[in-house]
Amino acid sequence: MRNGIVVAGYAGVDVLKEITGFPGPHDLVNIESVSLSLGGLVSNCARDLALLDPQLPVYACGRIGNDGYGDEVVKGLSAYKNIDTSLLRREGQTAFSDVLSNIQTRERAFLTFAGACAQFCEEDVPVEELSCKIFHAGYVLLLDALDQPDAECGTKMARLLKRVQEQGILTSVDMVTTAERERMRLVVPAIRYTDILCLNEHESEIAAGIPLRDENDTLIYENIPKVLRRFRELGARKWAVIHAPEGGFGLDEKGEYHAVAGAVVPKEYIGGTVGAGDAFTSGILLGAHRDSTLEEALTYATAAAVASLRNGDASEGVLPLEEALKLLATFPRVQLA
Repeated sequence: MRNGIVVAGYAGVDVLKEITGFPGPHDLVNIESVSLSLGGLVSNCARDLALLDPQLPVYACGRIGNDGYGDEVVKGLSAYKNIDTSLLRREGQTAFSDVLSNIQTRERAFLTFAGACAQFCEEDVPVEELSCKIFHAGYVLLLDALDQPDAECGTKMARLLKRVQEQGILTSVDMVTTAERERMRLVVPAIRYTDILCLNEHESEIAAGIPLRDENDTLIYENIPKVLRRFRELGARKWAVIHAPEGGFGLDEKGEYHAVAGAVVPKEYIGGTVGAGDAFTSGILLGAHRDSTLEEALTYATAAAVASLRNGDASEGVLPLEEALKLLATFPRVQLA
């Protein structure tokens, strides 16, 4: 019987810099604090899942460098008894991101160096040997080798997911938001071979070609089911999910629509927003692994994301699921339109 979740792809560290504002050309702004934490899909989701369910087998798969940052990744992941790091390959220089967080607005910007992650490829995944129930991969746009075109499947990432699906493993894929909006369409071929798709509203509107926020940055609720149905048409087989600060929204395997309101948290509660999206996705993956309903999984995901906000690190604020659910219950909820 298959068990556990593999998280594969982008693994690195985040250099967290709290700043007084985002600079324009030739401007100077102050850095108020600097800290180092693990970052990227592999580091974040592996820890999120390990914290949400300490009994869940989690496997980290990716490329990291033979350097100090790589040592930090191995050390950080190895601190969790249920994370297996044997699928991490070490060579080159570890990926890192300068995460700029505006202390006034909590808005973020990222400066990313892909490093060894750029070379992560199909050969780094022992597909036929995997014993997991779910394979979660990403980020599309930061894995150069897997973003390359493939004659049969569209991209190398899509081909990898196809091979994993053929082993009877549920697949999931994630991407990043970039200023190069048209390149974000690279996720579309991968959706064809994805069982569980969970993207934020910005990524979703680019992938589907349907707007989700208006000129006032208000969520266009009536378009959410349209985007989710588009994802099902593109190939998402089990669940299609969109997350935004307002809530989590999804279509389940029966085509039924579900919406779970987000939490209204005070500004002083938020230690940082880095990693909240990965925490949300991890809640969805845990729900799928437990054979929960999508409604339940959306609640798990919301609880995981809210817990993650407590800490400036991408994952250290996440709590065991039952504790996260109790924490979520202490906050008022967004009034969904």
